[in-house]
Amino acid sequence: MLGLPDQIRACLFDLDGVLTRTATVHQAAWKRTFDEFLRSRDPQAPEFTLADYHLHVDGKPREDGVRDFLASRGIVLPEGAPDDPPDAATVRAIATRKNELIQVELAEHGVEVFPGSVRYLRACRDAGLATAVVTASANGEQVIAAGGFAGLVQARIDGVVAKARGLRGKPEPDTFLAGAEALGVPPEAAVVFEDALSGVAAGRAGGFGYVVGVDRAGQAEALRARGADVVVTDLAELLDRAA
Repeated sequence: MLGLPDQIRACLFDLDGVLTRTATVHQAAWKRTFDEFLRSRDPQAPEFTLADYHLHVDGKPREDGVRDFLASRGIVLPEGAPDDPPDAATVRAIATRKNELIQVELAEHGVEVFPGSVRYLRACRDAGLATAVVTASANGEQVIAAGGFAGLVQARIDGVVAKARGLRGKPEPDTFLAGAEALGVPPEAAVVFEDALSGVAAGRAGGFGYVVGVDRAGQAEALRARGADVVVTDLAELLDRAA
C-alpha cells in the first residue's frame, strides 16, 4: 500500500521540502544573509542564487552551508565564537544571522505542510511502520509542532540533537543512522525520504534499504544521480502507485 520494499519497517523523513513547505523560507533567509554579506565585501559580487542553495546549502547544518557556499566563491572566514554578533565576518556569525531571519519568518508566517506528504506519513503510522524526522534544522521541534503532526512522529533527530551528540551533517549518514537507531531498526530495514541532494547522498551512503527522492525543484536526474531509488514530486504519489 505504501510503494515500499517488503523489508521496510521504519521511515525516516526529512522535514523542510518533504513534509513542510519551509524550504522556500530557508532559501529566502539564506539569500538575504549571503547577499548582504557579499555586498559588504564587494558591491558588484554576484548574488546568491537558487542553484547555490541546492548545490551548497540545502539539507546541511547551518555552519557547513556557510563554509561550503563561501568556498564556492573562494572565500574563507574564521570560525568565530558562539557569541559573535550577527554582523561579524565569521562562519558562526553568518549562521546566527540566518537563524535570526528564519525565526522571524516562522513567527510571522507559520508552517505550511504538504498535505499529500502528511497523508503519507499518517498512512505509514496506520500500517504499523515506525517514523522519525531527520533534519539539519535546529528548529525541528518548533516546526513539527507548528505543522500539527507531532503525534505521527516517534523520534526526532534535528540540528540540536546532532550538535549535542557530535553527529556529522548530511551528506554524511550520521543523522539518518541515529534516526534508525532511535526506532530500533537496522539501516537496511529503513527508508529515507529526502528532497536535498546532500540528504539523498546521505541515505545512499548509510546503506539504507530504500531512498526516495522528493523533487520539489526540478532536479529529478540529480536526485537519481546521488542515489535515489525512486523520485516523486510528492509522497502521495507512492500511495497512488501502490493503489
